Amino acid sequence: MSQPSYVIDEMISAKAIAARIEALAQEIEKDFKDTNKLVVVGLLRGSFVFIADLVRELGLPVEVDFLEVSSYGDAMESSREVRILKDLRTGIEGRDVLVVEDIVDTGYTLSHVIKLLESRAPRQLRTIALLDKPTRREVDIRADWIGFEIPDEFVVGYGIDYAQRNRNLGFIGKVRFTE
Repeated sequence: MSQPSYVIDEMISAKAIAARIEALAQEIEKDFKDTNKLVVVGLLRGSFVFIADLVRELGLPVEVDFLEVSSYGDAMESSREVRILKDLRTGIEGRDVLVVEDIVDTGYTLSHVIKLLESRAPRQLRTIALLDKPTRREVDIRADWIGFEIPDEFVVGYGIDYAQRNRNLGFIGKVRFTE
């Protein structure tokens, strides 16, 4: 089955993303100023670019780990079934944890991850999402920090994909189908 033809229109520039990440890092540093080592948990695969840029901006001691979760596969719509494909290597009991998500859409993934990690008794668990689509929310959840609130558009770039393509774009782009 072939994919439909599409073009990508820039929605959020690389420069705007970099500036927002710098500001978010300053806010996070204030909230975690008393931590001895922050565990930053990236949700793979979409958050890998965001987490790399975010941790380089943080002036805190950090340990980075990843959870790989899936609720989309290659589809454009969430299946609402969240699967853990790769678990943490790091124990988080009694630790300060920041979960890094690329985009909060329906809210199922972030909600599932929070419940999973809270069951492991972290000292503090906070969340950050680069993008938020509140009009798509089906679960009552909001990240503690949000990079950009966006309308209900299908987006790619900066780690976010469409069928494993376009993660390498340095900006966030809106997908416009041409067929």
